[in-house]
Amino acid sequence: MNQNEEIRRQLLETVSGLSDDQLNEPEEKGRWSIMQTLHHLYLMEKSITIIISNRLKSKITVSAEPKPIEMTVDRSRKVDAPVFAVPTKRYLTLEKIKEKLEESRNELNKVANSNDQEALEQKSYPHPVFGPMPLKQWIPFVGYHEKRHLAQIEEIKEKVLS
Repeated sequence: MNQNEEIRRQLLETVSGLSDDQLNEPEEKGRWSIMQTLHHLYLMEKSITIIISNRLKSKITVSAEPKPIEMTVDRSRKVDAPVFAVPTKRYLTLEKIKEKLEESRNELNKVANSNDQEALEQKSYPHPVFGPMPLKQWIPFVGYHEKRHLAQIEEIKEKVLS
């Protein structure tokens, strides 16, 4: 979780100082704005937390080999967001998205800290790119996923400010 917290800190530092209008301004038509990217990160973290929690409650034990999740930051391969993680087109404020991101992170921390590591290692859930992945890996995956989108946010920010 330390890596996840550091990446989240960098993410919030990158968007600090931008106005809500700048955050909601799309880089180009048909592409996500910084705010939509942040909303996507919230939706993903919240969904991953629910998935882990539900799998831990399940009696089904399907283990999986660890996957190279560090490859998540490689943006040369485009991956479409799952339907449940497509962000809203509504105008959001930085204050509101920070609250949502804090809420989803607190929930992920609860799930990560309240269950024994053996259960997290013995159960899995399929990732659309990596295939079946141990639940334990879904926790650091959140950080790698945010790091991937941090690079995207930095690109959008550069265009919005120019």
